[in-house]
Amino acid sequence: MARDEPQAALKPQPPHETRRAVELPGCAPKPSGEDLQAPALVQRIMAAPNYRRADEDMDFLHRDGMRGTRLLLDYQKAETLLEEHGIAHAIVVFGATRIGEPVHAAARVAELEAAAAADPADGTLAQRLAVARRLEEKSRHYETAREFGRIVGRQEGCHGNRLVVVTGGGPGMMEAANRGAHEAGARTVGLNITLPQEQYPNPYVSPELCFSFRYFGMRKLHFLMRARALVVFPGGYGTLDELFETLTLIQTRKIRPVPVVLVGRSFWERAVDFDFLVEEGVIDPEDRDLFWFAESAQEIWDDILRWYERAGRPLAGRPEPCAGEGLP
Repeated sequence: MARDEPQAALKPQPPHETRRAVELPGCAPKPSGEDLQAPALVQRIMAAPNYRRADEDMDFLHRDGMRGTRLLLDYQKAETLLEEHGIAHAIVVFGATRIGEPVHAAARVAELEAAAAADPADGTLAQRLAVARRLEEKSRHYETAREFGRIVGRQEGCHGNRLVVVTGGGPGMMEAANRGAHEAGARTVGLNITLPQEQYPNPYVSPELCFSFRYFGMRKLHFLMRARALVVFPGGYGTLDELFETLTLIQTRKIRPVPVVLVGRSFWERAVDFDFLVEEGVIDPEDRDLFWFAESAQEIWDDILRWYERAGRPLAGRPEPCAGEGLP
C-alpha cells in the first residue's frame, strides 16, 4: 500500500463543478481593440428576441405553433404540484358564480326594491328585482355548500391528507365550498381559468393549491383525474358544461363511475327535463340513474358514503373508515 501512495498523489484531483482555471474562448465578448464595432454588434445580438432561451421567450411560447407545448405545461405544472402536496382524491364542487351569501343577496334585493319603488314604471328595473329575488332564494345553497366544505374538510386527516375539496376557484358556490373547507382547517384546491377579463380566485383556496389554467380542456382534465364525487349546485353554462361532460364520460365508461349529486331538486327538474330525454329515447333509463338529488350538506355526504359502500370501493383508497364516519 505504501508503495502506491506516491503514484496516487500524481493523479489529478476532481475538477471544480463550475469554475475553470483558464476560461474557454467566448467567455468574454470580442474586444474593441480587435474591432471597434464588435462590442455594439455583440450587444445587438444578445438583445434580439430570437436570442432568448426558448423556455424564457414568452413571445415564442405564445405562438400558435407552440400550442402543444403550452398544453403540456398547463397539464404538467398542476400535476407535479398536486403530487408534491399529496393530493390524491377530490370532492369536486361546481355551481353558479352569481349565487352569493344570503346577506349580500338580501341587501341587493333591498337596494332594487327601493329603486323600483322610486320608479315603478321602469320595466327593466322590475325585471332585475325579480331576478335578484330568485337569486336571494337560491342563496341558501351558499350555506349548504359552505357546510358541505366543512364536512369534507374535517375528513382530511382521516384520509391521510389526501381527500380535498376542489372547485373552479371562483366566487359563488365555488367560494362557499372552498370557504367551508378552509374554516375546517383543511387544504382546499382551486383550478382557476384565465379569461379576457381579469379573473380573481376566491380568498379561501390554499395559496399553494391554487392554479391558473390557460386551457379549459386541461382544467377539466384535472377536475376529473382525482374526482371521487361530483357535487353540482344550481348554475349556468359553465356548471351545465361540467355536469354533462362528466355524465357523458361516466355513461361511456371513459372514466370509472363516481357519485354525481345535484343539489336543489326544484332547480334541476326545471332546468333539465331528464325524464323527457329518457321518454324520447335519446338516453337510456340507466343513464338517468347516473345521478340523484339532495338538499342538505349532510345528505350529500351520507349519499356519497353510501354509494361507495354499495359499490364495494373505498372513498379515498383507505381500508378502514374514520371514527364516527359510519353510514346511517
